[in-house]
Amino acid sequence: MAAAKSQSIDMTTGVIWKKLLAFFFPLLFGTFFQTLYNTVDAMIVGQFVGKEGLSAVGGASAMLINLLVGFFVGISSGATVVISQYRGAGRSKEVEAAVHTSIAVALAGGLIMTLLGLFAAPPFLTLMNTPEDTMAGSVLYLRIYSLGMIPNFLYNMASGILRAAGDSKNPTRFLIVGALVNIGLDLLFVYSFHQGVGGAAVATILSQAVCAVLTLRLLCRVPDDYRLTLRHVRFEKVYLEKILSIGIPAGLRSSMYSLSNLVIQASINSFGTDTVAAWAADGRIDSLYWMLTSSLGASITTVVGQNYGAGKHHRVRECVWQSAVLMIIITLVFSIPVYFLCPVLFRIFTSDAGVIKIGIVMARYFCMVYLTYVLIEVISGTLIGMGDALIPTVITILGVCVLRIVWCAAAVPRIGTIQSVMFSYPLTWTVTSAAFLIYYLHVSRKLRRAAKS
Repeated sequence: MAAAKSQSIDMTTGVIWKKLLAFFFPLLFGTFFQTLYNTVDAMIVGQFVGKEGLSAVGGASAMLINLLVGFFVGISSGATVVISQYRGAGRSKEVEAAVHTSIAVALAGGLIMTLLGLFAAPPFLTLMNTPEDTMAGSVLYLRIYSLGMIPNFLYNMASGILRAAGDSKNPTRFLIVGALVNIGLDLLFVYSFHQGVGGAAVATILSQAVCAVLTLRLLCRVPDDYRLTLRHVRFEKVYLEKILSIGIPAGLRSSMYSLSNLVIQASINSFGTDTVAAWAADGRIDSLYWMLTSSLGASITTVVGQNYGAGKHHRVRECVWQSAVLMIIITLVFSIPVYFLCPVLFRIFTSDAGVIKIGIVMARYFCMVYLTYVLIEVISGTLIGMGDALIPTVITILGVCVLRIVWCAAAVPRIGTIQSVMFSYPLTWTVTSAAFLIYYLHVSRKLRRAAKS
């Protein structure tokens, strides 16, 4: 079998900001396509199944899926960091062992989440007060989706391995193929065969299987130390502990974000239908910014991981300030046009004048405060790339999640305005950014002292 062409990038040499951007744009393109296909997916179900089908696919069942998959994506980030550090240090045997342990983790994690989704669907959906007319569809969708957890996790883990090697192009290509397959199968099963939410779920797991097969096939063919040999897939304790020590905190952080978002949504719900609709539409616009920052954050983690593993601590420090400059530029390039164009953007989602008026207030407010978030993404990505996941997770959970929940529970009911809910974002971002900066300066001083000794 011919070897596949390697797309990996050596992050330990060359101009850092160019390496960041070379890694960033494929990630961004893939994330954009994922968001686009999710939107089209919802449109197909909404148009051809109706509001009950749309609620079954995008309601409480989607929240549980996001919770489970988000937690495992955090686990896979642990593998990305560990493998990128070994690659940077040129430790090929450790790279090989970590790759095969990572795939074993994906198989085991996928099996556990499959069983959890199959058996926990009814009680969880009942706990979430799922409407009776969508309960059957929600249970069906969740259970079928759960059958695709193993290929889902394999794709995420294999993509993380490729990114650790500096390859962000191939995972993006496979994601695009999977997205197109999903849309095509949605039309086939939902529109042509009239299979409803069950058909949508089958389309999703088949497309995930396609992504998994393509990614694993590439890993089995790359002519490098991160090549996958299926018979070597096994747990090795040393590498399992390293992966989980970084991955579990990252997974918990994702879960806590989900919890804090639930609290925010509960506060928004108390202001009435117009405000809820405006918040939902603003969330669609807002998601574009998070696509940009999360893609750059993933790039930072890989660049730092390879350089930290190679012992090039000066390049780690350079990466921090160059990343901060890039993040500020990205934030301004996004915020300024949205501030002035938001009246037009909201008309894409609704023609209701009341909703548009509230939405404009929301969008312009966030455009003015996004800069308070910049350091969180930059420094947390840096620290995780260095293998320090626990403290960033604690800082994020306390500074963003817990403080936001406390604010919404204590201050919002007393103040009673939508502005008080929105203020929870710059408040928590500013506090968390300050905490991250203090901790990073402490870590940086320790690295400099170690280099001199």
